Amino acid sequence: MADTSAAPTPRSLDAPRVLIAEDEAIIRLDLKEMLEEEGFEVVGEAADGDAAMRLAAERTPDLVIMDIKMPGTDGLTAAESIVSDDLAAVLILTAFSQKDLVKRAAEAGAMGYLVKPFQKSDLLPAIEIALARHQQMSSVKAESESLEKQLETRKLVDRAKGRLIDSEGMSEADAFRHIQKRAMNERISMAQVATDILEGPIEPG
Repeated sequence: MADTSAAPTPRSLDAPRVLIAEDEAIIRLDLKEMLEEEGFEVVGEAADGDAAMRLAAERTPDLVIMDIKMPGTDGLTAAESIVSDDLAAVLILTAFSQKDLVKRAAEAGAMGYLVKPFQKSDLLPAIEIALARHQQMSSVKAESESLEKQLETRKLVDRAKGRLIDSEGMSEADAFRHIQKRAMNERISMAQVATDILEGPIEPG
């Protein structure tokens, strides 16, 4: 089995949760010691990309520290899967001879990289930057999705108002109040009311 993790030790609820994905056992051990000394919670360890992807879904870490070259599914492929599923931030580990892969790591969605061998003084700032970048990107994505949803609702409501104006002779203001009142009375969203109006018979408001 490539999964070498043990049951995580309970730590502070505020401690960042980290998954280590590295095929070299000695590096995994060093990383775990460094992280736990600094108050991080190591929620799992993986020795290949497949185990990393599975543990990222199961353990919900805040950060995955991922080596690029591992048996089976490589770190770049695993990182891309983890990031696309929005499971965690990813910090890539790379050797000096792998600097050409750093661009590919960024394209896969990694929030940063660390060149081996490294010291604790290198690790901690890299983690902070990766987590901060991930948080920023998550906020931008959430805001974008919220704006997109608002735009979709507005378009639906405008179309529903148009149907009420055409079929019921309402003014635009009365049509809007009709939709708003139904949403409040039925305790559903205005988007749902608008969809009902567009797809079914007009109900009196």
